[in-house]
Amino acid sequence: MTRCAVFGTGSWGTAFAMILADAGCEVTLWGRRQELVDAVNATHSNPDYLPGLRLPDSVRATTDPAEALAGADFAVLVVPSQTLRENLAAWAPLLEPKTVLVSLMKGIELGTVKRMSEVVAEVAGVGPERIAVVSGPNLAPEIANRQPAASVVACTDEAVAKRFQAACHTPYFRPYTNTDVIGCELGGAVKNVIGLAVGMADGMGLGDNTKATLMTRGLAETTRLGLALGADPYTFAGLAGMGDLVATCSSPLSRNHTFGTNLGRGMSLAETIAATRQTAEGVKSCESVLDLARRNGVDMPIVEAVVDVVHNGRPTQEALRALMSRSAKPERR
Repeated sequence: MTRCAVFGTGSWGTAFAMILADAGCEVTLWGRRQELVDAVNATHSNPDYLPGLRLPDSVRATTDPAEALAGADFAVLVVPSQTLRENLAAWAPLLEPKTVLVSLMKGIELGTVKRMSEVVAEVAGVGPERIAVVSGPNLAPEIANRQPAASVVACTDEAVAKRFQAACHTPYFRPYTNTDVIGCELGGAVKNVIGLAVGMADGMGLGDNTKATLMTRGLAETTRLGLALGADPYTFAGLAGMGDLVATCSSPLSRNHTFGTNLGRGMSLAETIAATRQTAEGVKSCESVLDLARRNGVDMPIVEAVVDVVHNGRPTQEALRALMSRSAKPERR
């Protein structure tokens, strides 16, 4: 039986633990808080993040990372992206030589502008054949209800991608494989930033034309950055690109969309953070995405506008006017 350790007891980590168990894996869920771990083991539920979900009996929880990793074929990382480096530094010495690390995180590290797989490689000292990423439209509450969804498992070693594909394939969750790790990670990180922008438009009371424009031009920005970094442009037309973007920008279940909506309604950054229970990855990653773009000479005006609103205090109406007054260019750029 395939053994999986899932590091992170938020909504997505808990839902993915369910997926792995439903696919026939033995799953150990690592959590930091003893009371939450005890609740998972006693009631087979996560009362803090997915209270209506009953986890399969094959899912158990622990606060001990060594216990979680013992004999693990896959270590699934589902912590906030900006905490990965610190957390993984503590877990890396416990890894077994066969364990493949799987990133479910969608962010770019501040300062280093590294993708999550790059942080994993650096901190854990493992090669690309032991690193996979999962990306796509992954709204956890829907998946927790076992509604049909698809996603992408990416690894430079296709055989490894196929192994993890088999480990998480269920009647309701269909994973596809890809070898374009760069494209899949960029799609997942940048869509959070565009989700903030579309949420702001919603909060301002703007309509579908505005939101469609932001989504489409946001995808163009993502593709430009991807091409500069060596990604396959076709990735951005698939689940890890357009699919994830549409879900994040359209659903009230999206934390980034909700965060942007509150900003668009006039709430301050502090008020919006206080009202948001879980991490909205785009809030921090927008700065690192813009930094990465500038280092590679890529123009990303929507990302720049989001940074101005979220971190520089620029009013949303003013940021929108600045976007719309930019000089016109051919649509393909």
